[in-house]
Amino acid sequence: MTSTAPDGLAVVGLDKRFGDLVALRDMTFTVRPGEIFGFVGSNGAGKSTTMRIILGVLAADAGAVTVGGRAVDADARRRIGYMPEERGLYPKMKVGEQLVYLARLHGLTKTQAQERTAYWTDRLGIEGRIDDNVSDLSLGNQQRVQLAAALVFDPDVLVLDEPFSGLDPVAVDVMSDVLVEKSRQGVPVIFSSHQLDLVQRLCDTVGIIAKGEMRALGTVDELRRSGGVRLEVDAPAAATGWADALPGVDAAEYGPTTVLSVADGYDDQQILTAALASGPVHRFTAVTPELTELFREVVTAS
Repeated sequence: MTSTAPDGLAVVGLDKRFGDLVALRDMTFTVRPGEIFGFVGSNGAGKSTTMRIILGVLAADAGAVTVGGRAVDADARRRIGYMPEERGLYPKMKVGEQLVYLARLHGLTKTQAQERTAYWTDRLGIEGRIDDNVSDLSLGNQQRVQLAAALVFDPDVLVLDEPFSGLDPVAVDVMSDVLVEKSRQGVPVIFSSHQLDLVQRLCDTVGIIAKGEMRALGTVDELRRSGGVRLEVDAPAAATGWADALPGVDAAEYGPTTVLSVADGYDDQQILTAALASGPVHRFTAVTPELTELFREVVTAS
């Protein structure tokens, strides 16, 4: 099924205060159709507040949210699949009955709801628990049911708050595959997570939020490159200071592994030649920082 939100999800200039606490300030980003957007930040940074405003659970003090180029109203919200960080399921209701009920609330017929429930419980590996109460499931299986509830009505947009929390590696793989599958169907997907390795692997675009403000926004490659490239040179016998005057070398930390911070347009061959002139070189590697490193820098700087 192709998403009917051709312009995707747009969050524009959201401000939100709770008394003297500024929860959000000018929060702005777009999740295009078929794009997976990773929303990362420390606890209390404003991720959940943003998602709750998207869903209409909270009202913004200023700003707007649109889906498909139109302001989000009650009808549009019914087409958004939402997975809250705190589980929002009925603990004493059977899994299958609950999913059918939620699908009916989103406009599916009873037959459609039963078919979609059967599909998603099978897809997420919980088909054998369909007659169990949610409270009888492990936390990981409750998380799978929560995802099924967000997917069972074929939403136009997916908004998932910490969907990987508490999942074992197999369940992480299943959920990752589902998010990629939905994005390939043209669905805009936004999820928050503290597991930055997953964010780096799955997401097209990432936003890093700190103290209610977007501090870094771009594709994974753009953000990683923004952290600068470094060269790692294993040259145990090399003298110190050999790279200090080389063009494009911003800083050098000498040792058995010398680490050079380099600017755009650096000449790797010139640097390698200088390294070889000072002693044998056993490894010469350009390293782009991982998203985790950039996250630490952004959060620490804030």
